[in-house]
Amino acid sequence: MLRRRLASLLSRLPSQCAVCRSWQDQPLCEACIQRFAQPQPRCRTCALPLTGGATQCGTCLQQPPPLDGCLCAVDYLYPWTDCIAQFKYREQPGWAGALADLLRHTPWVEPALERSTLVLPMPLSAERLRQRGFNQALELARRLAPDKTDARLLLRLRDTAPQLNLSAAERRRNVRGAFALEPLRAGRVRGSEAVLVDDVMTSGASLFAAAEVLRAAGAARIVALVLARTPAPG
Repeated sequence: MLRRRLASLLSRLPSQCAVCRSWQDQPLCEACIQRFAQPQPRCRTCALPLTGGATQCGTCLQQPPPLDGCLCAVDYLYPWTDCIAQFKYREQPGWAGALADLLRHTPWVEPALERSTLVLPMPLSAERLRQRGFNQALELARRLAPDKTDARLLLRLRDTAPQLNLSAAERRRNVRGAFALEPLRAGRVRGSEAVLVDDVMTSGASLFAAAEVLRAAGAARIVALVLARTPAPG
């Protein structure tokens, strides 16, 4: 707790932009955001970049995911890989404000938040939470919609193997049954317009698994907001 308070205090002091090293009062300067975070056309249900005027990728057309929409700020490439690593793995929750602002200013994110009735951060397992000290998705959600964020409704039932070296099919199997709703409060989901928040989307397996739980509980609409999307291989 003391380290988190210290990190929060330090985040308010003048510092250098993490990308260009110019002196700023935020971790990211406006020039670098303009350079590296330009909006681009993306699949409306998985956020992969698209060309040619299409609104959905071929995979989502053939196998529609359990999301009504998926909005993403940036590709998971330089400089965002380094920025997210500082936030997520180096005990720097002070990054949450700047990264949440980056996501909030992505086209259609603000309307999705305004329309939502529930904002649910993707939960960590108890083991992962102990290791990291905080849930990065919760830190983002609290800054995006503090009055709508519910950190205890969507639960992670078990830890899962790291997804990094798994195929898409293995990722889906890995997270099957990993999520559930808090039984005494699951009724809140019925008829809701739910927003799922996460920092990085790779294959979408975890987000899709969580969305399936919400859909089974009667959610009327489910939109995912992700800070960064891993580009498709090749």
